[in-house]
Amino acid sequence: MTRRTAARLVAAAYGAAVLVAGAALGIVLWRGVTRPGVALAFGLVVAVGELARVRLSEDRAGVRTTGLLSGAGALGYALCGQVGGTPAGHGVAQAVAVALVGTLVGLTPHVALGQAPPPQAPARLALGVGGAAVCGQALYGSGWLGRTVEPGGLFTLCLLVLALCVGCLDALLAAATAALGSEGSYGRAVREELLARLGTVPALAATAVLLALAVAVAGLWALPLCCAPLLVMQFALCRRASVRATHRRTLASLARAPEVAGCTPHGHARRVAELSRAVGRELGLAGGELTALEYAALTHDVGQLSLAEPVPGGATTALEPGRQRRIALLGGAVLRQAGVRWRVASAVEAQADPYREQSVTARVLRTVNAYDDLLAGSHTADAAAREQALRALRTATGRDHEPRVVEALSRVVARAAEV
Repeated sequence: MTRRTAARLVAAAYGAAVLVAGAALGIVLWRGVTRPGVALAFGLVVAVGELARVRLSEDRAGVRTTGLLSGAGALGYALCGQVGGTPAGHGVAQAVAVALVGTLVGLTPHVALGQAPPPQAPARLALGVGGAAVCGQALYGSGWLGRTVEPGGLFTLCLLVLALCVGCLDALLAAATAALGSEGSYGRAVREELLARLGTVPALAATAVLLALAVAVAGLWALPLCCAPLLVMQFALCRRASVRATHRRTLASLARAPEVAGCTPHGHARRVAELSRAVGRELGLAGGELTALEYAALTHDVGQLSLAEPVPGGATTALEPGRQRRIALLGGAVLRQAGVRWRVASAVEAQADPYREQSVTARVLRTVNAYDDLLAGSHTADAAAREQALRALRTATGRDHEPRVVEALSRVVARAAEV
């Protein structure tokens, strides 16, 4: 599928979501709310879940956030057919309306702080809840499927499969949306985003089904009991994200130290980190490998702080191999003492080794660092200078640079020049 075709399909999906949301709100305003107490209880669950939405990370695709509790509450209400043994009575329109209103209420503080997720998130929620409610109603006695699927194990399995399908489709749409704004292969970007988002789908689907079944038997008292574990999970994710953000700020401070000391040009570490991440994505790296590559690129020149005299221009690639190796080992030792992950420190230590002895992370780091050194950090390097730098890297593929990495760098540089 081409990027243009994918963009059209994504736009059509969000257009359908807007129509579903508008129709649902209009129907509820016209007919009124069925069982307002139940609707209010589920709406509060959605609002609290959005209020506790976790900011996971931020990259060129945008800010990654997750609202497990809000999604589970909205999906649970869509799948709920009974409350305390009596029919719930709400239809598809009310399920969508409660999910949207709860989402908007919960997002209000985030909007005030400028931390709200993109508007695509509520649109996907409306689309997913609407689909789940349409299919879920068919599983109850009044639905055509309810006459063949009796309450029991098969009924629960059907609800779980439905919730998983809705969660997977939502993750696929979110991944496709994020991939449209990323660089490189669209198919690879979709796979990376999908893998990053699918980790929470089983937990969300299972909690939604548990909410629907527990409320059907025990009534609304089951809501806080079923939601507590997921809320704890969200707070755990929040703590983890906070630790990772602190870790990244520490590495950024280490990366600035050689620049402040006059050992490296201003912005060198940032440029190498950004370009290394792009090359890593081009090579198919994802997740922890891509993060380790970025961190290693940020801190790869820390060892230069040990030098009595700074290297001219900070270009360590012009030094003899033994001196390069000593600087790299000193940088790795500093990172290990700072508590940086071993994968990052190992990549920094190995950046001066022959590429056949390096990990993929170290190979990318060495090649990108050499490219930036050859350009002397120039932001305005013309096409001839870029081609000359790439040609120099290709001639050094016998020992210093892996041909596959050099060609990936060439493709990334060519795409950036077209923008």
